[in-house]
Amino acid sequence: MTDAPPAWQDLLDDQATAVAGLISQLLPKPLHELGPEQARALVDSTPSAQPITRLEHVGQLTMTTRAGAITARLYRPDDARSDSATPALVYLHGGGFVLGTLDGSDELCRAIAAGSGWTVVSLEYRLAPENPYPAALEDCVDAYAWLLRSAPDLGIDPARIAIGGDSAGGNLAAALCLYRRGEGSALPVAQVLAYPAVDDTFTRPSWSDFADAPLLGAAEGRWFWEQYVGAGHPGGDPLAAPMRAKSLRGLPPALVITAEVDPIRDDAEAYAQRLREEGVAVSSTRYDGVFHGFFTEVAVFTQAKQAIGEVCRYLRDLHAPGADQRA
Repeated sequence: MTDAPPAWQDLLDDQATAVAGLISQLLPKPLHELGPEQARALVDSTPSAQPITRLEHVGQLTMTTRAGAITARLYRPDDARSDSATPALVYLHGGGFVLGTLDGSDELCRAIAAGSGWTVVSLEYRLAPENPYPAALEDCVDAYAWLLRSAPDLGIDPARIAIGGDSAGGNLAAALCLYRRGEGSALPVAQVLAYPAVDDTFTRPSWSDFADAPLLGAAEGRWFWEQYVGAGHPGGDPLAAPMRAKSLRGLPPALVITAEVDPIRDDAEAYAQRLREEGVAVSSTRYDGVFHGFFTEVAVFTQAKQAIGEVCRYLRDLHAPGADQRA
């Protein structure tokens, strides 16, 4: 007798079903049983010899932070004029605060730069558990401030810088907005959040409905969180879990993207709804048939291309006359 397939399996489309099968073959154990080093060796991406989206101007930056220097990668759109400044999206990769590299989001950043006309700056923040909270957030906060100061020298308009990220990167993007609001600093012009990990309660229905979903299940979500904040963290810190903020008023307009089969789905959608209820302009889209992680897989999922197209349109329209980004 064999175990019955999970109820969510029929929700996945053919592409996602095939990828889920490959993941099960690639990983000898669930991520939370592998530990950070082995998980990184198996999951983290390597550079592509032939990028899908060719850009003439992709370069490396070194940004100064309170902890030293971090690396970033700058993607300038080919149609950017040399005599004018472009808007920019600061992008924070996902990986549960434990995994993830600049290479893993390289194709995504190339596609956004080419499709939006915005420069994209991708940050390589410190990872847990070697560097627990708030190390990653401090890196992002300091790097964002560095970019504001250095923007004119990089051909970037400092008045038109947005923040974005997927999963853990979405958490850091949302937390950065809260941090800068709290200190009274200029906010990003928008936040682009792909299935952001914004809550630390793990109680909404998707955590049980998709507890054993591909790549990220409930056990992985909890394990990643423990690596990030440490076992003794009391919880409820809004800069670690933005949903815990007393107020979301005054934050930048947001685009929130979610996946249908994802434990994080309900948390991310609840965050979008709360932003909306507290007066923030929000556009949100759930992509059916896919699971957590789809957004960065440009060459794999049709929905990734659709979501990237949505991000590019959102960025292009940000300052268009009469634009309304509320869903």
